[in-house]
Amino acid sequence: MAAYIRRGVYTGPVLGLVLDWAGTAVDYGCIGPVAVFLEVFTRRGVVPRIEEARAPMGLMKKDHIRAMCAIPALAARWTAVHGRAPDEDDVDAMYRETEPLMVACIANHAELIPGLLDAVAAFRRMGLRLGSTTGYTGPMMDVLRPAAAAQGYVPDAVCCSTDVPAGRPYPWMCYRNAIDLGVYPMEALVKVGDTISDIEEGLNAGMWTVALSKSGNELGLPLADVHSLDPSDLAARLAAIEARLLAAGAHYVVKDITEVPQVIGAINDRLARGEQPVG
Repeated sequence: MAAYIRRGVYTGPVLGLVLDWAGTAVDYGCIGPVAVFLEVFTRRGVVPRIEEARAPMGLMKKDHIRAMCAIPALAARWTAVHGRAPDEDDVDAMYRETEPLMVACIANHAELIPGLLDAVAAFRRMGLRLGSTTGYTGPMMDVLRPAAAAQGYVPDAVCCSTDVPAGRPYPWMCYRNAIDLGVYPMEALVKVGDTISDIEEGLNAGMWTVALSKSGNELGLPLADVHSLDPSDLAARLAAIEARLLAAGAHYVVKDITEVPQVIGAINDRLARGEQPVG
C-alpha cells in the first residue's frame, strides 16, 4: 500500500478498529472485574456499592482502585473504619491482591459476547484491521487471550495497560495499536468500548468513538438478567445510558458489537465530506 502523505484533511475510509475486551468482546455485562474490586475492599472492612466498583471501569486496575478510593462516600466509609482516608499504601496493598484474584477469575468470564464473530467477519469483509486495548494487565491477558482464541477471536493487535506508560484515558494504547496495525492517520481508526474511559481514550487519540450501551459495564448485567428485565424498564435504562455516553463524547452509541458494522458506513460518509472526529 502506498504511504499516505497528509496534505489536507483525510477523506479516505475507515481502515481499522480498536476494540475493548470485557463488556465489548467478552464477558457480557463486564462481570468478572467487579467481584474482585468488591473483595479487596471488603477484606478491609469497607464494602463498596456496586456502582462504586463500576464507576472507574476501563482504567488500568491500579488506577481503578485509586479512583475508587477517591469516591467521597467510599472514602468516608473507609475513614469511619480505619480512622483515616485511604492512601497510596492502601492502593498498593489492594492492587497486590487484585492481580492474582483477577488472573484466577478471568477464565470464568472469557465467553465471547454473542454476535462478536459475525461482527468480526463483517469487519474483515470491509478490509479492516482489528486491534484491541484493555485495562487488564499482561498476566491477566495471558489468560484471556488464549481463552478467546480457542473460541475463534484473535485480533491483529493487543495492547494492555502495562504495555505503555499509562492506561486510559491516555491515548498510548491506541497509538501502540496504530503502530502494530500499520494504520494511520488516527481519524481512519475507530475506538469501540463500553465505558466512558474507552470514549476518552479514543477521543484523546484523535479517533472516532463508538460506545456500547447494553453489553457492558454501564448496564452491568449478565445476558440472562437482561432477558428477564421488563422491556420498558430495559428501554428506560438504555436511554439513560445512551445519554451518559453521548455526553461523554461518543460519536455513536449502539447496543452491542453486532451493531457496529453498520456504523462504519456512516463514518465513511462523514470522512468523505471532510468531517473529523475531534476538533
